Amino acid sequence: MEAQIENKRWNFPNGKVNQEYCYEFDISKFMPEAVVETIDGLEEVGLTFDPETKQIAGTPNVPGEHKIKLTYKPKDWAEGKPVLEKEIGLIINPDPRSLWNDIPTDETIDYFKPDSDTRFIKVMSKKDMAAASKRGRSHAHEGKARDDDFSLHFDKETGWYIMVVADGAGSAKFSREGSKIACRTAIDVCKEQLLSLGDNFEREIQLFDKEKSQEKRNDVGKILYEIAGNAAFKAHKNIEKEARQKGNPVKDYSTTFILSISKKFNYGWFVGAFWVGDGGIGIYDKDTQYLKILGEPDGGEFAGQTRFLTMPEIIQPAEIYRRLRFDIVPDFTALVLMTDGITDPKFETDANLSRIEKWNDLWADLCNEVDFTNDNEQVADQLLKWLDFWSQGNHDDRTIAILF
Repeated sequence: MEAQIENKRWNFPNGKVNQEYCYEFDISKFMPEAVVETIDGLEEVGLTFDPETKQIAGTPNVPGEHKIKLTYKPKDWAEGKPVLEKEIGLIINPDPRSLWNDIPTDETIDYFKPDSDTRFIKVMSKKDMAAASKRGRSHAHEGKARDDDFSLHFDKETGWYIMVVADGAGSAKFSREGSKIACRTAIDVCKEQLLSLGDNFEREIQLFDKEKSQEKRNDVGKILYEIAGNAAFKAHKNIEKEARQKGNPVKDYSTTFILSISKKFNYGWFVGAFWVGDGGIGIYDKDTQYLKILGEPDGGEFAGQTRFLTMPEIIQPAEIYRRLRFDIVPDFTALVLMTDGITDPKFETDANLSRIEKWNDLWADLCNEVDFTNDNEQVADQLLKWLDFWSQGNHDDRTIAILF
């Protein structure tokens, strides 16, 4: 029997670090006349063997190729006879996350930016805002800076919410500054324009709510152009100015740009948006299953292609106007702005961005780790933790901003 077993090449099925392992090892299936005495070496890997259930189970914690020692004996074994031994191979694959370095960004580089950022804005008796941004594993592995950015603002005087996220192009040398300039400029311009145009804007919104005609829609759109469209235009110009002052090409600051302005009225919520590039923005209501995508992602012919705010054709008046969207809704669960570090793994295709099922999945996934209870001061930190989710092949910077 010993010769027969020795001639057999045995390996336990491969396992993976931090992933539950369970394998039924019944030696009688291989050698009916053999009985297991002990299996040594499993404990060092994080596994145990139960002789009654014949299961090797546990959560492996040591990667590598391991040699497990099996001791066995014939069923007719008698005292004084030798107990036989055999080595069995067991490969535990590493957790893919452990293969990634996390090298801090060099603080002496031009346009240094922290590797993560969060913000929470509590608004009494109304919806709150939160955002989080995290450097992707691909950047962390090489010690490169985070290219994403965001900004949030609630104007206590006017009641308007402003959110913006931007994803600096990975191929652009200073895109991290382009995204930062775009976000900061958008907030400043929207605040200023809403103060000067807000009363007239709100009158036109109310008139449109009463009469959903194309004429009234156009009246709202014209003022939205002055606010959100102008914010996009000024953001482009400020990036252009920075590039010129530093003697760099504008394309070195390339960035996507998603902006929303919103306010609650007694007849519902108004939400306006401007969007260029990939990523996504949507109004989502879990209870009514309402979904409105406020624009279209700029997907290219090949993976990784998109449009950028820094492109001269984007700030042409007709093109700006084409990219504006708005809606009036009774209420919503969340208004969500995301860079493609989230939309790529969570939605997979541009078409899926319009599927309510995908948004249901996203919201359920978020709620597993984030408590969206009103006035939860920890929500931004919880969002940052959520951004660390694992998705094979998706390791870009991730940024999300939510009004909830």
